[in-house]
Amino acid sequence: MLDAEFFLRWMNALARAVDREAARLTELDAAIGDADHGTNMQRGFTAVTAALGRDAPDTPGAVLMLTGRQLISTVGGASGPLYGTLLRRAGKALGDEAEVSRAQLAEALRAGIAAVAQLGGAKAGDKTMLDALEPAAAALDESFAAAREAAKDGAAATVPMLARKGRASYLGERSIGHQDPGAASSALLIGTLEEAAR
Repeated sequence: MLDAEFFLRWMNALARAVDREAARLTELDAAIGDADHGTNMQRGFTAVTAALGRDAPDTPGAVLMLTGRQLISTVGGASGPLYGTLLRRAGKALGDEAEVSRAQLAEALRAGIAAVAQLGGAKAGDKTMLDALEPAAAALDESFAAAREAAKDGAAATVPMLARKGRASYLGERSIGHQDPGAASSALLIGTLEEAAR
């Protein structure tokens, strides 16, 4: 079972991963976006770790809700609302349970993903974060490792895609050949689950 401590470890591991990968995320965004994804995510997760450190929530759902709120208020561009919606909706789905199962987390993530799809009007295959998140949530039923691989493969699969949503869609054919930065950061979100479980 996964308790609030697990979720705090997950968010802190994610903050470290975003810190490490910020330059790469910004580089990916420079090719098809406005070159600020890494710095925006870094700023957001610096605020998240500070907030969680000040007043650590005592349920899994509350950890995700607080994280989502922080991201919405501190991350610029589309990333703040999208990641904030993902985590807040997942946190809401988990409710007030003190411990949740991996299956419950997978179900909560699916609720968050559906909210992101609705907010952005995107679907899998549009070259967005959904291309990493949807297969990862499905694979999470199997294991954290399977989810990590599915997210990594999903992010890599965005390279040959034509962007149909977001800023990259303005580039048309020129968006082909570049990995979607949102899918890349989503792979970090899922990949750090395994680290938190150790």
